[in-house]
Amino acid sequence: MKRNSHAGKALSGGFGASFLSNDELEEIHLATLEVLEHTGVFVEDPEAIELFRNGGAKVDQDSKIVKLQPYMVEEAIRSAPSKLFLAGRNPENDIILESNRVGFTTFGEGVKVRDPYTGELRAPTKKDVSNAAKLADAMDEIDVYERAVGAHEVPQAVAQLHNAEASFNNTSKHLFMGPFDGYQLDKIVEMAVAIAGSREKLLERPLVTFITCPVSPLKLVKDTCEVIMGAARSGMAVNILSMAMAGGSSPVTLAGTLVNHNAEVLSGVVLSQLTCKGAKVIYGSSTTAMDLRRACASVGSPECAMISAAVARLARYYALPSFVAGG
Repeated sequence: MKRNSHAGKALSGGFGASFLSNDELEEIHLATLEVLEHTGVFVEDPEAIELFRNGGAKVDQDSKIVKLQPYMVEEAIRSAPSKLFLAGRNPENDIILESNRVGFTTFGEGVKVRDPYTGELRAPTKKDVSNAAKLADAMDEIDVYERAVGAHEVPQAVAQLHNAEASFNNTSKHLFMGPFDGYQLDKIVEMAVAIAGSREKLLERPLVTFITCPVSPLKLVKDTCEVIMGAARSGMAVNILSMAMAGGSSPVTLAGTLVNHNAEVLSGVVLSQLTCKGAKVIYGSSTTAMDLRRACASVGSPECAMISAAVARLARYYALPSFVAGG
């Protein structure tokens, strides 16, 4: 099992980018509670709406707007585990997620690949999914594997099952997968059970973490709800990853985007904990700024780096494991 390097602590040799003070983090938190209580989030799934209602939220059935009481949010944060064990098929690749520990992953997903033999730029295939998993498996610098490309030649309604099969069979590291809906999540859990040997063994050594993205601004669409609830019931972790874009789907200011991002992730955390108290969650981010001249996501920009550092600080503030994309 690997316990990775510290970051952001006052240790010799460490490095941190803590540009938000504790007071500023508190302001973002309080503003987020205000948004969740007075503006609310759109929730598309009927079962999720009932969980929120039974948990104390105010629900407008016609608009599907759910308004969360502050105590619901803070109770959910407290009940979510601050430390996660992510197992690999090879125990040497097991990893721990906890405060200040830093690891590295691939990210998804590439929509084109350069064929290594012909030089052609083309859509990826299931074979490319397998090859990407093999490549990541061979790289000591990569701690966990998120499928880097997706198979485009398979039926897209069940593409994540093909991607999971190709990934599971070609990496000995912990797998991050976006299942896209509850049906595919359940089938991927069945794959993981078959690999582990039983459901009990899978719970002891969880081989997969699921990923889902709220839709900015402030929407938990049906598929997102299904994945959050399904992960909680399966005992696997879920990475709730906002992809807000400052100046596009969220406010242009850093503070405004952080509040929007935070509200989306925390609403997902509440749903997870209402489904199963103590369910494993990761505070995720692929949030960045929109390039206002080209109307595209500015990944790799200074604004992206600032947002990434800020959301990592927010995750530490809540004592939640984090997953931050881009750089």
